[in-house]
Amino acid sequence: MKKQILILCMIFFFHAANSQQVAKYKIQDVVKYMDTATVPLVVNFWASWCKPCVEEIPWFEKAVAEYAKDKVRLLLVSLDFEEDYPNGIIAFAKKKGYRSSLAWLDETNADEFCPAIDSTWSGAIPATVFVNKAFNYRLFIGHQIPEPRLALELKKLVGEK
Repeated sequence: MKKQILILCMIFFFHAANSQQVAKYKIQDVVKYMDTATVPLVVNFWASWCKPCVEEIPWFEKAVAEYAKDKVRLLLVSLDFEEDYPNGIIAFAKKKGYRSSLAWLDETNADEFCPAIDSTWSGAIPATVFVNKAFNYRLFIGHQIPEPRLALELKKLVGEK
């Protein structure tokens, strides 16, 4: 009996460790997440149907991993359609091998949520915000970021010259 319980516990924990979750956020939640971050933060707005978004996410995950010592965090905020939340987003992220934290933006009016992130955001994706509260650093980029530029922006994010 104890052996069966142990096996069930192991299966549960293995499944939980390998299951990616997708938080449901309103725009106020994203803003609060950025405003209260205690570590350098990269927030990337993307969608599974956006080719430039999907192309750059592996660059982000690789580059952010290189800054683990600086505790840089990456949050991937999906702008996929409601019918894709959460199962479609989870399946897509699993297929692509995404390891970063995922959230789905539960908003439909870009005229309201874009200015909450940045007054210059047209709504185009990918879009990325770099935030480091330690020295009041904030940068918004409203287009795909080429891999070499991403490396430069992460240096700035952590205060390297």
